[in-house]
Amino acid sequence: MDKSTNLYPFLVTLLAIAVLCLMDVFMKGAAIAVGAYSALMVRSVMQVSLVTPVWLATGGKWPAPHVLKIHITRSLVATFMALTFFSAIVLLPLAEAIALSFISPLIALALAALILKETIEKKAIIAAIMGIAGVGIIVGGRIGRESLSDDAALGIALVLISAVLYAWNLILQRQQALVAKPIEITAFGGAIVGLTLLLGAPFFFSMPHGAAWLDIAVAALLGVCGSLALSWAYARAEAQVLVPVEYTGFAWAALFGWLFFAEDVKPATLAGAALIILGCWIAAPRKHTEQAVTGAGQPQA
Repeated sequence: MDKSTNLYPFLVTLLAIAVLCLMDVFMKGAAIAVGAYSALMVRSVMQVSLVTPVWLATGGKWPAPHVLKIHITRSLVATFMALTFFSAIVLLPLAEAIALSFISPLIALALAALILKETIEKKAIIAAIMGIAGVGIIVGGRIGRESLSDDAALGIALVLISAVLYAWNLILQRQQALVAKPIEITAFGGAIVGLTLLLGAPFFFSMPHGAAWLDIAVAALLGVCGSLALSWAYARAEAQVLVPVEYTGFAWAALFGWLFFAEDVKPATLAGAALIILGCWIAAPRKHTEQAVTGAGQPQA
């Protein structure tokens, strides 16, 4: 196998993070309009409607019990991870919320060693430290000039809870990618998230209206694309290789903030983004690493 193919999961993850950051832009608009709970529930229904016919058309079968258990576990984690994060971005600036969430890759690196029994390489640790330093520079440049809302404390607490859940989600994503195909993962993920949220519908659901429908529809499509891409990548590379790519999310958030909301990109943002990108470059594979693609979609012992 050509050594250059080892870089593909890294690049796909980079693109997936960009797509998911763009999804956050549309979800923030929808969450402001109808609330994070309602926006997330409708998005889940739309995602299932998009993916399930494709899964069935490609020979989709009911997963084995041990695979279904992973689907359920990750989907439950993802439900509360998404609900806390989308609630937080209503209370905080998008870039600030994403910056705070960057504690999750560090937690994920530790979990990769504990749960997946991966040996954490020195370059992965260096990349994580550089990513955190980059985020620190960016946040330090923003906090001094941006006033926080009265609900900032709640928003920060929600982001931190979401970050811990996201770290666990990254590890589950790696385990899930080894036993199921991306289309199955996305189909079951959307369905289980939707069913979980349905329990609270009588108390929290508000029907979207006007532009919120378009925001949620676009977010659903972007979410499906991002989920498929990440599932593909995590089946082909170790978590420690891909986790540092999460740090590029802040750079994407700064770009989308400029494009959608005319936010200026400050020198601190550029400096921090440079550190983040350098950290990802250090973490990028340059030789053959463990390839899990041969086991994708097959039960694992």
